Formats: sequence, C-alpha cells, structure tokens
Amino acid sequence: MREYREIKRDLELIKEKIDELLMSIDLKGERERLTELEKMTFEENFWSDQDNAAKVNQEMSRLKRHLEPWESIVRETNDSIELLQIAQEENDSTVFEDIEKIIPELNVRFEKIQTLELLAEQDDVCNAYVTVHPGAGGTESQDWASMLLRMYSRWAEIQGFGVETIDYTPGEEAGIKNATILVKGEYAHGFLKCERGVHRLVRISPYDANKRRHTSFASVDVIPEIDDDVAIDINETDLRIDTFRSSGAGGQHVNTTDSAIRITHIPTGIVVQCQNERSQHKNKAQAMKMLKAKLYEHKKKEKDSMLEEKAGEKKDISWGNQIRSYVFQPYTLVKDHRTGEETGSVAFVLDGEIDKFIYAYLKEINRLKAK
Repeated sequence: MREYREIKRDLELIKEKIDELLMSIDLKGERERLTELEKMTFEENFWSDQDNAAKVNQEMSRLKRHLEPWESIVRETNDSIELLQIAQEENDSTVFEDIEKIIPELNVRFEKIQTLELLAEQDDVCNAYVTVHPGAGGTESQDWASMLLRMYSRWAEIQGFGVETIDYTPGEEAGIKNATILVKGEYAHGFLKCERGVHRLVRISPYDANKRRHTSFASVDVIPEIDDDVAIDINETDLRIDTFRSSGAGGQHVNTTDSAIRITHIPTGIVVQCQNERSQHKNKAQAMKMLKAKLYEHKKKEKDSMLEEKAGEKKDISWGNQIRSYVFQPYTLVKDHRTGEETGSVAFVLDGEIDKFIYAYLKEINRLKAK
C-alpha cells in the first residue's frame, strides 16, 4: 500500500484537472436553468402544448446528461480528499486502501467526461443516419457489411439509444447490399461521426470451401438528422424520384406494392432511398428528410474540407484507404489507423464495444483543431 502523501497527491492532481476544465464550463448556470425548466413542467397548461413540452424535456435531458457526471465526480473527489484527511488523523490504513482503489476509476471517469466536452459542434447532439455499403468481393463483403451494421445496432443498444431501419437490401446469399439505420439518442452523431470511412476485415472466409484467408472492405457513412427548421433549398426540378418494390428478406422489410422510394439529387448525384414503411407517402417523406440531411452535410464538408483531410475522410472502398482493420487470422486485432488505438478483443468490438475508438478519435480531432 502506498503512503498517505502519495495517495493525497494523486487525488489533488485529479481535482486540479477537474477544476481547470470547469473554468470553461458554467455548471452553476446549467443547474439553475435545469431548475427553471423543471418548475415549468409543473405549470397548469404546460402539457397542452406538446411541441413546447417536447423541446423542454429534450433540453432538460441534455442538461442532466451533462451535469450529472460532472457533479458526481466533483462530489466523490472532494469526499475522498476529506475522508483521506480524517483517516490520516485516525491512522486508519483500511481507508487508505479503499481510496487507493478509487483513484484509477476517478481518472478513467474524468478522461471520459473530458472527451465528451469535445462534442461541441452544432450537429453533435443530433440523431445519426448510419449507412453501410459493402465493397467489392460479393458475398464475403456483404457479410462483412452486415456485421458492421449489427455492431452499430449493438452499440446503440448499449448506450440506450433507439434504432430505426430506414433502408435495407439483403445480399443474394448472405449479408447486405446496403442498409441505412437512424440511431436516435443525444450526441449520437457526435459519437458516431468517427466511424465514417472504410473498414477492413481479415478472416478465414466461411464461404470459401478451401478455408482461405480473405480481406473484405465495407464503407460507413454517418450524417446528422437535422431539424425541420434548418433551411435547405431543394428545387423539385433537380430531383428524380423512382418507385420500386421492396427487396427485403422478409418480415418488416417486405412490401406488397411499389411503395419504396429512391430520390436522386441530380446536381450533386446524391441518392437516398427508403423502403421501411408500407406507405409510399411515408417513405417519400423519410427519403426527403434524409436527402435534406445529406445536402446539409455536403455543404458543410465543402467548408470543412481541410479538417476532413486531416481527420481521415471517406475514400474508395479498397486497400490503403481503411480507417480501421479487424483481423481474425493469423492473430486477433482491431486497430484504428488514424489514432493508433487497438485491442485484441475483436469479438468484443463487433458486439458493440467501440467506445475506446470513439474517444481516441475525438481526442485526435481536438488535437488537430488546436494546431
């Protein structure tokens, strides 16, 4: 067990880091705003205006999500310093041991909270459209695309986020030809934007009778779901709208009429489609909403092209362009080529545990912005 002075020094270092970051955050103001909003919910006619009530609840949820981790770590750090002082006065070594165990946990929690403060862009708080496309390679790549789709769905489930299928086209033998899901949760886009790019898989293919090792690629695109009040001009004459019958594998993806919608924005070449709803009208409304989000992102990328180049933008689905590799054979490794972050637990990652890669990317983005 370490001495009192060493444990105290480590706790004070954590407190210093917390206090330094808090200098740029108005926790008191946020707490006052939360209290004000909570009082509003008890007003007599508050719930009669559903739109306003939804906005207030959304703001309350955002404030709580930000405040609670900060208030918790500040309270626990101060309590630990106080308790350590009392234990020193009473010469209670068992308390020293307990606090020594807490220090690594406090450091990890602070690092996570610090990283979340990097989600300061306007679109970070939004829901996220996640689209997965297989690269060349037929069934093998299509299967890999479906594994990535499951990974993001599992990640969303772990976070307590909702997932809505917007478009889903299965492969002929296995996997998917393409799919788009809408991940619904606060900061979904802020977290998932780091997944945009090409993902590479190396494994012994279950579809190869000779059990040879195959390399497969799939691309992931992530864009924010934007609010209806964001102004994006779309000229109807610039659109080509096609209807078709859903090609789903069964269940919710099968339509009995040509209700699926594909919209092409001719000036940019952007294509969106939706086939999840049985109603053509609903599919068109969802496709238009996604087109609006893609056009918004397209304009934003034009302004941020320099940062995109540094951070690793979406490129061709091929060798040399991957942002992350997932290797099953001859060893197990997941490595992000932008940040150097890696782990040997491939199955763990593919089951949705991708937070370490997300946090590493956000830190790297912050470093690039600081240059």
